[in-house]
Parts: sequence; structure tokens; C-alpha cells
Amino acid sequence: MAAKRVLEPNPANHCFGCGGANEFGMKLAFELDQDARRSSGRFVLGPRYSGGAGFAHGGIIAVLLDEAMGKISKLTEERAVTAELNIEYHKPVPLDREIVVSGWQEDQAGRSRFRIGEIHDTQGNLLARGRGRFVVVGQQVAAPVT
Repeated sequence: MAAKRVLEPNPANHCFGCGGANEFGMKLAFELDQDARRSSGRFVLGPRYSGGAGFAHGGIIAVLLDEAMGKISKLTEERAVTAELNIEYHKPVPLDREIVVSGWQEDQAGRSRFRIGEIHDTQGNLLARGRGRFVVVGQQVAAPVT
């Protein structure tokens, strides 16, 4: 059985994507599968994140992919920041239907971590793919146990 844990928005973090303290943020929660070495999340975006033609804004798609890839650092307890991000927009991302966002690490070299993120609809169709290079800037500090 896979070891999984849910990464809920941190109430002290102001990150637009995953922080709980940003009143305008997305407050994204991801599941981290330690055995598969992947992150994943299921979301219905809603009209707040609309772009042209009633689909998700391209910048929001980039945020989702960046967050999914960034969560992989939790597997190694590294702090890594996005250094490069390339997005391929395959199909419009719906606002009113569930999407599946996932991320994983493809390779590493020195302090660089090369990661992939994807957004699919619930039928498995690829909607967007991101490729990112993340640079390790230190080790994560464990949150205090309460």
C-alpha cells in the first residue's frame, strides 16, 4: 500500500497557490504519494479563475502546474524555488468540471531538479503540461508539532 499524505494549505503561509493565509489565494491542497514519488490534486476552479472564452486563465494553469511540481520537494525535505517554467497548453482547461493536477521529478543535476506537471480532465485527456527547473536553496524546516 502506498504511503500518502495530504498537504493542506499552511495557515501561516501567504503563498498565492498553496498558502492558507492569503485571502485572495487558491488554497490548493495536494496529496503526496511517497511510494510513487508524485503529487496530485483534484480541483474545480470556478469562475473566479476565468480567462478568455470562459476557460481557465493561462496564468492560473501555470500556478497549478508550478504548485504540483513544487510539492515534490516535500519528498526530500528540500527547499527549492522555480528557476524556469515552460507550459504547453494542449486543450482549454474547464472551470466548472473537475481536473486532475499531478507532478513528479524527472531528473536532477547538482542543485537543479527537473520536474514535470500535468493537468488532465477526469477522462484522462491531457489539457496542459509544464516542465520546470527548480533550484535547491536549502533544507525545509519541519513545522512545529502541536
